[in-house]
Amino acid sequence: MKFRRLILGASALVLAACGRAEYAPSIESGPAMAPAPAKMAMREEAPYYDEAAPSEGAGGGAPEVQQYIAYSHSLGMRLPVAAIEPTMQTHIDACNTAGPTICMVTNSWLNAYSEDEASGSLQIRATPAWIDTFLKGVDAEAKAAKGEVFNRQTTAEDLTVSIIDTDARLKSLQTLQARLEQLLADRPGKLGELLETERELARVNGEIDSLKSTLAALRQRVDMSQLSVSYETKRNPVSRGALQPLAHAFGDFFYNLSSALAAVITAFAVGLPWLLLIGVFLWVWLKLIWPRIRRKKKA
Repeated sequence: MKFRRLILGASALVLAACGRAEYAPSIESGPAMAPAPAKMAMREEAPYYDEAAPSEGAGGGAPEVQQYIAYSHSLGMRLPVAAIEPTMQTHIDACNTAGPTICMVTNSWLNAYSEDEASGSLQIRATPAWIDTFLKGVDAEAKAAKGEVFNRQTTAEDLTVSIIDTDARLKSLQTLQARLEQLLADRPGKLGELLETERELARVNGEIDSLKSTLAALRQRVDMSQLSVSYETKRNPVSRGALQPLAHAFGDFFYNLSSALAAVITAFAVGLPWLLLIGVFLWVWLKLIWPRIRRKKKA
């Protein structure tokens, strides 16, 4: 019983430390407060997180805020149909040349509907510096290909609370893990107590692995922003594609005419029995029923 109480006491102490860490104003990986808007705008140029202790403000008061922001960019390019595939391949080659630690292509597709129409899409994960360089040169690239950039969008997701909370829980569980391992090494105890301690240690190890994976995924979203590029066809007013609807209309003239005549014949065939029935009813009314009504009125 004493051995079990020691285990429960160690767990309670670490859980209490975890609760204090989650609501503490700062931890080693950075504080949880939000920065001024001007400092948020500069996160693309500097590393997203720093494991060093935060520096104090100019007045020696509260420490400087550390933020974790995940950026997502979308870009739309309208290009001549012949320039869509080469432009897209140029972007893929530039990403592959930078290497997987800086840029990686996560998805790409290209559809050619006709000689005058095509579209494509490219999704990339890259460092903020690489994406910033890409976005600065894309206007000149589109202009050189006789196209244009018609859409730009940037969204930011604040992961500060998630990362700080996950990091605090991870450190608390690692402290509990060390105490359980020390408990197993220093206090042999009975077989049942040892098995109980090992089960608790296995549970803690599983939670630690899960939190490490979650924290790594969150930090990867911060370190490597997402970029989505869409490619559309820039239509030429005198191209074959611009006159294609008119050509389709002339080509389908006789088909549409025959379809209309078929619809009229079908409607006549469906309505003819009803016309005959209405005619018979009118004849009976006028020849048989109405004369009798008139005679009764006169009488």
